[in-house]
Amino acid sequence: MKHHDRIVQIPGLCGGQPVLRGTRVPLRTVLDSLAEGATVDEILASFPTLSREDVAAAIAFAAASAAEDIPVPPLPDAT
Repeated sequence: MKHHDRIVQIPGLCGGQPVLRGTRVPLRTVLDSLAEGATVDEILASFPTLSREDVAAAIAFAAASAAEDIPVPPLPDAT
């Protein structure tokens, strides 16, 4: 999933926050909804301008960000 094609950041739109292309739905709103346990269908019902591909792009963005930004702690010494 190429999330870069679906997530844009435009000065003056939603305070410059990243949004899903063609919508005024901030990326953070989608990710917060998922973190709170909302299903994709619930998100789509709440934000009819979004598509399943938009939600997948938000998830892909979060996964890519986590892989880049979160240091993985070393395993405890098993000896």
